[in-house]
Amino acid sequence: MADLVLERVTKAFGTTVVVQDAVLSIGSGEFVSFLGPSGCGKTTLLRMIAGLETVTSGRILLDGSDLGNTPVNARGIGMVFQSLALFSHLNVAENIGYGLRIAGEGRDVIARRVDELLRLVALDGFGPRQISQLSGGQKQRVAIARALARNPRLFLLDEPLSALDAQLREQMQIELRLLQQKLGITTITVTHDQREALTMSDKIVVMSPGRIEQVGSPEEVYHRPANGFVAGFIGESNLLPVTLDGSIARFNDRPLLVNETVAGTGDMVLSVRPEDVILSEEAGENALPMTVAFLRDLGEGVQVLLEGQGIRLTAKIPKADRTRYATGQQIQAILPPQACRVVPA
Repeated sequence: MADLVLERVTKAFGTTVVVQDAVLSIGSGEFVSFLGPSGCGKTTLLRMIAGLETVTSGRILLDGSDLGNTPVNARGIGMVFQSLALFSHLNVAENIGYGLRIAGEGRDVIARRVDELLRLVALDGFGPRQISQLSGGQKQRVAIARALARNPRLFLLDEPLSALDAQLREQMQIELRLLQQKLGITTITVTHDQREALTMSDKIVVMSPGRIEQVGSPEEVYHRPANGFVAGFIGESNLLPVTLDGSIARFNDRPLLVNETVAGTGDMVLSVRPEDVILSEEAGENALPMTVAFLRDLGEGVQVLLEGQGIRLTAKIPKADRTRYATGQQIQAILPPQACRVVPA
């Protein structure tokens, strides 16, 4: 287990800055996700922590020690790459024990550790198998076991589940999180999958191109986004351009009460989640007259697309309420003040 601190870490390739002034503190035993769109710098940030990329400026501290001059093999870090990078000419046991063999451990020590790790990742008896004989999920477990073989202080994963099908991916999310909790190892994973980050993480680091936008728990980044980028990127959100004046947000000159705002006045964005939008035939506080444009069955509920006021809104309703609404119907979309958050654009 380890504490990790990033102090204004910047990475530039020539004149192109891909990570700028990243500041972050990760506590011992935490599971942290770097979440953001493709090309935002999250993998570059992970690779700097691993020592696979040099830091242009700033410092990375692991348990208080500056990693700047520490080579990759001396950092005490285990890493699983997106490609898994398993050796096809070695069997499962040889893959898992490879790092121990390179480190000069004896055969008996390697054999005991490999058996221990095979049990840990639920692959008892798979040691003699060839990599080509494994399923995608089994290969994933072998890569995880190999990265854990030398008892790393820090465990890094670069989009490790991206190649798996949807059902197996969700299964592996749970298995990986349970394994991390069992070991208590400080873990960082890179993903662009919001659901994956919300499911697995103690803390989410939301990144836009080149910068960290917000760091917080899944609940914080979902319900209390720091700005319009986070509100629009995490889950689904209705974003309305408003002008803020105290606790009143004006949209098209219509006053909307809000429960929680950021400091400031002027042009802002009001964020409200689809599941918080209330549909009603009667106008009330924070009601916007809209027209039902489309309904979509989501299995667990129904998505209602609304048009009016020069915007589109999305609401989610229980499946049992599906028959109450039809395309073309005039309806009031009520935005409860306690569900509205005004943030910088």
